[in-house]
Amino acid sequence: MLRKILAIAPILFVSVSIAASAQNAELAHYEPTIESLDKHPLPAWYDDAKLGIFIHWGLYSVPGWAPVQHADHDFASLDYIVNDPYAEWYYNVVRIPNSPTAQYDREHFGPNHNYYDFTSTFNQESKKWDPDKMAAIFRDAGAKYVVLTTKHHEGFTLWPSKVVNPNQGNLQAERDIVGELTQAVRKSGLKMGLYYSGGYDWTFNRGPIEKPADYENVKPESTAYGVYADAQIEELINLYHPAVLWNDIDWPKSGKPLQIMADYYNSTPDGVVDDRFGVPHSDFTSPEYAKLDQISKKKWEECRGLGMSFGYNRAEGDAQTIAPQELIELLVDIVSKNGNLLLDVGPEADGTIPPIQLDRLEKLGVWLKQNGEAIYGTHPWTRPNGTTNQKDAAGRTVDLRFTQKDGHLYATLFGKPASSTVVLHNLVAAPGSEITLLGNSGPLKWSQKADDLEVTLPTSLPGSYDWVLRLQTAK
Repeated sequence: MLRKILAIAPILFVSVSIAASAQNAELAHYEPTIESLDKHPLPAWYDDAKLGIFIHWGLYSVPGWAPVQHADHDFASLDYIVNDPYAEWYYNVVRIPNSPTAQYDREHFGPNHNYYDFTSTFNQESKKWDPDKMAAIFRDAGAKYVVLTTKHHEGFTLWPSKVVNPNQGNLQAERDIVGELTQAVRKSGLKMGLYYSGGYDWTFNRGPIEKPADYENVKPESTAYGVYADAQIEELINLYHPAVLWNDIDWPKSGKPLQIMADYYNSTPDGVVDDRFGVPHSDFTSPEYAKLDQISKKKWEECRGLGMSFGYNRAEGDAQTIAPQELIELLVDIVSKNGNLLLDVGPEADGTIPPIQLDRLEKLGVWLKQNGEAIYGTHPWTRPNGTTNQKDAAGRTVDLRFTQKDGHLYATLFGKPASSTVVLHNLVAAPGSEITLLGNSGPLKWSQKADDLEVTLPTSLPGSYDWVLRLQTAK
C-alpha cells in the first residue's frame, strides 16, 4: 500500500472550480439538447449538502400498510410484486387478487372499497398538518434540502394543478401542500425540491403491474399523457422553482424531457435533475436502497426509507427500521464516496412523522451537531475507507471512512474501540499535525509507527455513536 500524506492543494482546487462553475451557470442559456444540458455544472450547494429528506405522502398514507417480509427489494421477483413492501404502491397491489394488501383492504375498508375514496379522509386529516413543525424536524435532523412527492403513481397531486386530467376528477389535495411546505422549508434555511412521477400514472394506464414485464407495459405512452405530464411538471417549475427536480421511473416517449430540463435550468440555474428522465443527461445518479463500493467521479444520491417502505407503513416496527448507528454509518459511507443521502420519511395522513422515524431523525441530528464538520462541504479523499487494530464490544472490527475539507482529513471510527490506543493502518500524518477528536477539546497524543498512525483517545468519548478524528496538516 502507498503511504498517504495529507495535502491541501487538491481541496482548494476543487473549491475554486465549483465556485467558477456556479458563476458560469448563472450566465448560461440552455437549449433542449444533450450537448447543451451537459454543460450545466453541479451546483456547490448540492455537492456540499450531503443529506436531504425525501417525503412520500399521499392517499396511500391513509391505509398506510404493506407486508414486511421482503427486505431485499428484488423488483424482478413475482413474489416481491405480490408482497410489495412499498406502502405507496398500495393502489397497484390492492388490485392483485388475493394479495396481502387486497386482503388487508377488504378487512379494514370493505369488499367494494375504491382506493380514491381515501381522498376525503386525506383532506380531512391533512388539515391538522403544521408545515413549520415538519420543516423544523428536518432542519434539526441535519438535512440541507427536502424533496416532496408532488404526484405519485396513482395521479393524486399535492398542489392545486390547473392542468386537467382527462380521465378522472377529484385528484387534488384541498391544501396546497407543495406551496406551504416550500415556504416553510425555505424559511428554515433549507433548499426545497420536488418529486414527480413521470413514468407511471395509473389514471392513464391503470395496470395493475402483476408481473415483471408489466413494469414497462404499464408506462403510459399516449400523446395525451405526454402533453399532461409536460404541462404539470412545467407548472411545478414555474410555480415553485424547486432546487431539485426529481423525476421517477421514466418520462413518456410522447413528452419533451429535454425541453423540460432546459426550461428548468433557465428558470433555476443552480437546480439539479436526477437520472430518471430516460435520457442520457443528469446532474446525479440515484441508486435506490443500494450503496457504491468505491468513490464515484459522478455525483450520486442514494434514496431509501428509514424502513423498508417509502410511504408510511404501520406494519413496520423497530426490526424493519434502520438502527441509529447503522444510519450514521450509512451517511458517512455515502459521503466518503462522493454521494448524498436522500433519506425518506413516510408521514401519516395527518402529516405526523411516526415516532420510530422521528427517533432516528433526532439521533442523526444529535450526531451531526457534533460531527457535521466531517460531513458538510467535504470531498472524497484518495480512498474512502481504512482499518484499525481495534474491535468494538460486539467483536466488530472498527473500520474507518475518510473525508477531507480545508486542509483537514477526517477519519470516522465505525464503532467504539475496546482500547483507548487506536492504530490507524496505512495512514501517515504530515509532521507537526495536530490531531483532535470532534466534540472533545484539546489535541490528542499520537505517534507515527512506520505506515501506521497510533492515536490515544480520551478515556471518556463524547456522544453515543461513531467518533471522528480530525488530522490537521502542518503549517
